[in-house]
Amino acid sequence: MAKLSSTVLFLVLLVSFTYLQATVSASAFCDGKCEARCSQAGVKDRCLKYCGICCKECNCVPSGTYGNKHECPCYRDKLNKKLKPKCP
Repeated sequence: MAKLSSTVLFLVLLVSFTYLQATVSASAFCDGKCEARCSQAGVKDRCLKYCGICCKECNCVPSGTYGNKHECPCYRDKLNKKLKPKCP
């Protein structure tokens, strides 16, 4: 019984570590890409917020500071409640 418990604990820790590592690397990716995307935005904090949300959901950010949304269809197609583009 003790072997089974330690095996289950080990597997849970392994899975949680793998998930944590993927989350941290995705966050670092999004932070860098969104910083570049929003570098010239008039309201930078809002741009970074929505870019980060879109990046985490889509796993991509278009290049440049404006346009190029064809590079990331998921990012391009996200809409807010008013049916306006959600992602900067």
